[in-house]
Amino acid sequence: MNTLYITGAGVSAESGIPTFRGQDGYWTIGSQNYTPQEMATRHMYQSKPLEFLRWYYNRFATYRNHGPNEVHHWLADKNLITQNIDGLDGKAGNKDYIAVHGRLDQMTLFHNQGEDVDVMQTPWDSVDEDNLDESLLDIFKIDGKPNIDVSYKPFVLLFDEFYTELYRISEAKQRMLSADRIIFMGTSFSVNITQMALDIAFSMNTPIEIVDPNPVNVNYEKTTYHKMKASEYILLEH
Repeated sequence: MNTLYITGAGVSAESGIPTFRGQDGYWTIGSQNYTPQEMATRHMYQSKPLEFLRWYYNRFATYRNHGPNEVHHWLADKNLITQNIDGLDGKAGNKDYIAVHGRLDQMTLFHNQGEDVDVMQTPWDSVDEDNLDESLLDIFKIDGKPNIDVSYKPFVLLFDEFYTELYRISEAKQRMLSADRIIFMGTSFSVNITQMALDIAFSMNTPIEIVDPNPVNVNYEKTTYHKMKASEYILLEH
């Protein structure tokens, strides 16, 4: 059976990374002056790049050294699309997973969306925390405001951006179309990629399973609910 797994922040929570919308999550804590929905935008990167980079460094990059948990390792040989940007599935050994929202350990040349650009590692470890602002601006080659084809940008799909081939969106859609079963793990179904997967499952009559301690109810008769953490679910599947 060709099973496709689609994972969200709940899977990485057991590695100590707060979920986006949890009590201590990025959605809740935001920054001092802006909500996450305002902060995690291309507009903010272009208009207030230093505040944008500080937020990403403090809210995300500080978790860059967290390791994968047992669920990531279990998924290492699976057909996987993740919404997470933490890169833990790669650390666990999955060689062909799709990080459909990008990866915080990587960056790209700042470009017009849709252009083909290289993805490279972000040198987070070279950040000088004693001179944080200057260091961040230097790493991302920002002088005042970001410049197209000169500056760098975290390889993360922002709220006001759209899926492009840089994020392997066509391949992700094809995996959904080809799946005999789709299993959602630790996701709140609040982003476009999960809605796309649901729409495809409905149209293809593909059975789905939802693994979450508080699973979202979907109006689809071919749905199986597993009201548990992903770490509990994988014990049943061994």
